[in-house]
Amino acid sequence: MRVEGEVVAAIEAGLCVLLGIGRGDEAETGARLAGKIARLRVFEGEDGRFDRSLLDAGGAALVVSQFTLLADTAKGNRPSFSAAAPPREAEPLYERFCVELAALGVDVARGVFGAKMQVELVNDGPVTVVIDVN
Repeated sequence: MRVEGEVVAAIEAGLCVLLGIGRGDEAETGARLAGKIARLRVFEGEDGRFDRSLLDAGGAALVVSQFTLLADTAKGNRPSFSAAAPPREAEPLYERFCVELAALGVDVARGVFGAKMQVELVNDGPVTVVIDVN
């Protein structure tokens, strides 16, 4: 991941977590989400089935704050981001989520909150999962 051309975070095998924080989200929600992500079985085992978690696989997490995931495109052609938490509320929850995930034993690399980032991703599979713990 780059910010203004400089590499600020990188991982090898693991998950790229695009974290959308909405209005009304709480620290407890982030803790539940961290546990779910650490234990979610999305890595293939020897038999080719998804039976290994991030913890089992020894992978890392690249966590990127991504308010655009909360876009409302129901009306018009310009998305509304009114469901996204404002930065002053979202940043502490982003940081807390990263701390909770690390406390579970996952190596965590972080983006720069609020920065325009260039994220490079090799999606092996591809496997993309939306997780909502609300």
